[in-house]
Amino acid sequence: MKQHSVCVYCGSREGTDPAYKAAAEALGSAIAQQKWRLVYGAGDVGLMGAVARSAQSAGAETFGVIPTHLMDQEVGKRDLSRFVITENMHERKKVMYMNADAIVVLPGGAGSLDEFFEVLTWAQLGLHSKPIVLLDVQSYWKPLTGLIAHIIKQGFADPSLQTLFVTKTDVDQTLRYLRAALS
Repeated sequence: MKQHSVCVYCGSREGTDPAYKAAAEALGSAIAQQKWRLVYGAGDVGLMGAVARSAQSAGAETFGVIPTHLMDQEVGKRDLSRFVITENMHERKKVMYMNADAIVVLPGGAGSLDEFFEVLTWAQLGLHSKPIVLLDVQSYWKPLTGLIAHIIKQGFADPSLQTLFVTKTDVDQTLRYLRAALS
């Protein structure tokens, strides 16, 4: 049986609400409990570090990808099962995507938005059909889903855009969705 890999995009900061870190830790543990592999940005700071440490302590295989220019800033976590250093951000995103069966987006900043929109655009173009989940902790992603609805309403995207990702409010919902999508 193939081991599934879940790519988690998330902040290199913890954010202002402790619920964000709690969700990252719960997601890391849940990935391990499912015997899935965590694929993420290889940082040991913010939500990235929280999800990785939690996954590791629960026994998950971890695959981290970090560009050379972020090794110091994001404190590259070298004790992962697999630690890949890339030359740039484009290569990082490609390696993360290529090594994942599904994508979960926790709260984060511009980098997380960039990663989300890239895989969403690729899905829109028919380049992949991997499950994409916005983990909407404390309604963090509500403005984003509102913006996507606005884009559709204004005629800049087809309504099918909203079918290319799902929004889940907690880790349990996310796991149920991923188990079904990956089976």
